[in-house]
Amino acid sequence: MASSSGNSSGSIQIQNSGSEENLQDLIDQRKRKRMESNRESARRSRMKKQKYLDDLTAQIVLLRYKNSHILTSLNLTTQDNIKMEAENLVIKAQIMELSQRLQSLNDILSFFKSNNPMFEDSQGCPESYFCQQPIVASADMLYFDYIFG
Repeated sequence: MASSSGNSSGSIQIQNSGSEENLQDLIDQRKRKRMESNRESARRSRMKKQKYLDDLTAQIVLLRYKNSHILTSLNLTTQDNIKMEAENLVIKAQIMELSQRLQSLNDILSFFKSNNPMFEDSQGCPESYFCQQPIVASADMLYFDYIFG
C-alpha cells in the first residue's frame, strides 16, 4: 500500500506538475495576447496621431495659401482705393474751378444785362440768348461732363 500510495502521490505530482505547466502556458498565452493587443492598439494610436498631424499640416498649408491670397487682394484693393481717392481729389478741384468759372460767366452776363440797354428788346428783355436764366450747373453735372464730355 505504501508503494501504491507512493505511486498515487507520484501521479498526483505529475498531474499537478502538468496542470501547473498548462496553467503557466495559459497565463503566458494570455500575456502574449495582451501584449500583442497592446502593441496593435499603440500602432493604431500612432497611426491616428500621424493622420491627425498630416491633416493639421495640410490645413496649415491651405490656410497660408488663403491668407496669402487675401493679403494680395487686400493690397490690390488698397492700391485701387488710393488711386480712386487721388482721382476724387482731382475731380473735386476741377469742380471747384469750373464752378468759379461758371460764377464768373454768370457775373459777366449779369453785368451785360444791367449795363447795356442796347441788348434789350421792346419788352425789356435782352436778345433771345440773354433772356435765359443764369447758367446753372451742379457738381453732378460737372462730373458727368468731365467723365463723358
